[in-house]
Amino acid sequence: MLLSSQEEQYNVETGTIAVDFGRSDIYEKIEAGLAGLEIGVLVNNVGVSYDYPEYYLNIPDLDNFITNMVNVNITSVCQMTRLVLPRMNERSKGVILNISSASGMYPLALLTVYSSTKAFVDFFSRGLHEEYRRQGIIIQSVLPFFVVTKMTRIKKPTLDKPTPERYVLAELATVGLQSQTNGYFPHAVMPVSLLLYLLL
Repeated sequence: MLLSSQEEQYNVETGTIAVDFGRSDIYEKIEAGLAGLEIGVLVNNVGVSYDYPEYYLNIPDLDNFITNMVNVNITSVCQMTRLVLPRMNERSKGVILNISSASGMYPLALLTVYSSTKAFVDFFSRGLHEEYRRQGIIIQSVLPFFVVTKMTRIKKPTLDKPTPERYVLAELATVGLQSQTNGYFPHAVMPVSLLLYLLL
């Protein structure tokens, strides 16, 4: 077996389970792939957004759009947590990072379905954190503004639009300290009105 450069550098072994999170029939396959593994950290980072801001009734193929967005942005978080949390609970330790979005902090017109699904992730995370924090499990809601990713289509980093690496370093420093975080100081002080202006 050939090791990737990161596997060699960090002396770790990696594995993959290829699934389409837009489908709802994938979790038996994932559960089988995770069998026997001690999962210490789960990052629920899968997500999908709009191709462009749009009025709800004007979204092309609205029925499939809704199903796909709910499956990817909501169902995946609930189901992956269902698969991993029981063993964490038995061991009384573990970390689950659920990547929401600053767009889930307030209703966001023309991105209504995305904004609403990310609000669900935030509420789900905060509720679960209260349920399981006394068992030694950290469940954190992460609400970033813009980060340089394919989904945001931002190519050039700036102070308020960091690279994924810069954002992750800042966000990880909040784990265990904040149950809900923007994860990056410039995002924490950015007014939501600016987000609305930039998007719309």
